[in-house]
Amino acid sequence: MLQDLPTSPPDAPSADDAVLVPRALLERIQADLLLEKTRNEALNLEIARLKRWRFGTSSESLDTSTQAVLFDHLLIDTALEDRAADEARHPTATPKVKRQPVRQALPASLPRIEQRHEIEQTHCACGQPFKRIGEEVSEQLDCVPAQFFVLRHIRGKYACACCQSIQAAPMPAQMIDKGIPAPGLLAQVVVAKHDDHLPLYRQQEIYARSGVHIARSSMAQWIGICGVRLAPLAEALKQHILTHSVVHVDETPVSLLAPGKGKTKRAYVWVYRTTNFVTQRAVLFDFTPGRGGENPRRILEGFAGTLVSDDYSGYHKLHAQGVTAALCMAHARRKLFEAHKLTGSQIAGEAVARIARLYEIERQACGLDSDARWAMRRQQARPLAEALHAWLVEQRQRLANADTTARAIDYSLSNWRALTRYLDDGNVPIDNNAAENAVRPLCVGRKNWLFVGSQQAGERAAVVMSLIESAKLNGHDPWVYLKDVFERLPTLKQRDLHQLLAAV
Repeated sequence: MLQDLPTSPPDAPSADDAVLVPRALLERIQADLLLEKTRNEALNLEIARLKRWRFGTSSESLDTSTQAVLFDHLLIDTALEDRAADEARHPTATPKVKRQPVRQALPASLPRIEQRHEIEQTHCACGQPFKRIGEEVSEQLDCVPAQFFVLRHIRGKYACACCQSIQAAPMPAQMIDKGIPAPGLLAQVVVAKHDDHLPLYRQQEIYARSGVHIARSSMAQWIGICGVRLAPLAEALKQHILTHSVVHVDETPVSLLAPGKGKTKRAYVWVYRTTNFVTQRAVLFDFTPGRGGENPRRILEGFAGTLVSDDYSGYHKLHAQGVTAALCMAHARRKLFEAHKLTGSQIAGEAVARIARLYEIERQACGLDSDARWAMRRQQARPLAEALHAWLVEQRQRLANADTTARAIDYSLSNWRALTRYLDDGNVPIDNNAAENAVRPLCVGRKNWLFVGSQQAGERAAVVMSLIESAKLNGHDPWVYLKDVFERLPTLKQRDLHQLLAAV
């Protein structure tokens, strides 16, 4: 009976199986560790990106490493020492003259006020009289604070002795009926508020130093009235933008005061802009309480051209309605740049360098017309873009899905058709930087006024900023432009509003 008993348990693993079980466990542990390492790198990248956004520089240029910079300085110092030693051994005949800084000439367009100075003595110490042989002229730049003046409208009154009636010349139409501010003062207050970003309490202090007290409530009322009166002009500006085949769009958050709560909530300002390739540039601001996709659809209703934007999902329904999507190459580059800057990825650095070649071609083609620009892109940029796409596909296969560089490459590959849309049309720019630059005044302004008081105030501010920034895009002084608008708008008919846009 004993010999029938098994010598070992029936389920005991063999020697080979005992080796395989720990090996499989080890491989699983290693895979888990790799996954956790990749996740930690992604989290560290996010922390570093936020720190750079909060505390770092805004430049996105590829800098050399610290070691390379120190090496360059060492070479420069050595060269200077060698040059000094060579000059000591072989002194030159003429001493080196120290270069003096050159003062920039004062603008010739400024008025000159002369102050003449003469010497008090008329005779020399020897007793002979002085003889004038010329004069020396030196110029200084001076200024006077804002000067106010009163514009008096004197209207003649005439009476008829027979009819016992009196007639007087009519008062010119004004932006604010029976109001104190003339067009120049209105333009000053509006431009200072929405272009110089001076809150009204600061303007009140500035004007008081010139001897004029203007209440903040009065200035706020003036700005509100101007926003209402300028709304039809902003609508005409919108129609002008939509007549172009290519439009930029972007959005940025602002704080909106929540009534009765003493807190703020997030609102958005949308920016619609023509490209830099057109002759008459224009930009439209639109204030909305939310970021929903219905906001751009409302503004771009009927538009069937190319929309240059980022990959925000709110624009996707526009693309389904016949609008052609052209995404921003700068966004794709920025993701790769961050991966290289924060993790040292050589693949991301190489991708940024390849994209830089595409931008170099754009710099060369910026002064050409659309047909010549398209031809240059087809001959030079398209082969580089196709090579970049093939290279990205190849490099992506070597990276893990959670890798930071892999995610940056995935963004480019998944949007490649829209990112390279500019290669098919000479009127389409390579990126959306024009819209992002138009957003900058808002970013500066919200650091001063902190929040928008109401929905109505935000809409009126968007109207005023649209006209100010459009005038600046075309090289005009916004104060001069608004003063002209405030003088002509009260007597202009609706069908003639395009005359005021011609100056923009």
